[in-house]
Amino acid sequence: MNDGISNKELIKTIADFIEMGHIENIVAMFKQERHYYQFSGELIKDERFIVRMGMAVLFEQLAETQKNDLPLAIPSLIPILAEKTPYMRGDAATLLGIIGTDEAKKHVRFLLNDSDPQVQEIAKDILSS
Repeated sequence: MNDGISNKELIKTIADFIEMGHIENIVAMFKQERHYYQFSGELIKDERFIVRMGMAVLFEQLAETQKNDLPLAIPSLIPILAEKTPYMRGDAATLLGIIGTDEAKKHVRFLLNDSDPQVQEIAKDILSS
């Protein structure tokens, strides 16, 4: 498991590694520990743009070999779709779009009427692909 490291510390470590550009290390971690997908929602809320962008890169890489594991992140992403900050909603929708399952897309549909036009556009793009 995580040898006494709290989830909060682990999330910070993952975010820091993403910021440093060590995506390949995070890919390996997610492949080995599938329960790390539950941290996706917290990671996408990180204030650092590079971390949020890195999450999309991470999911794209995982989609190549771990497509069946990606839906494990859905429960952690759903609450982010209701965040006040538009970029958080958009980033969560982007990850759900990469997951691409019917269940993931079902949640993106709620953003078609979002108060932010950019979030609406992200939702339209995801649902049209």
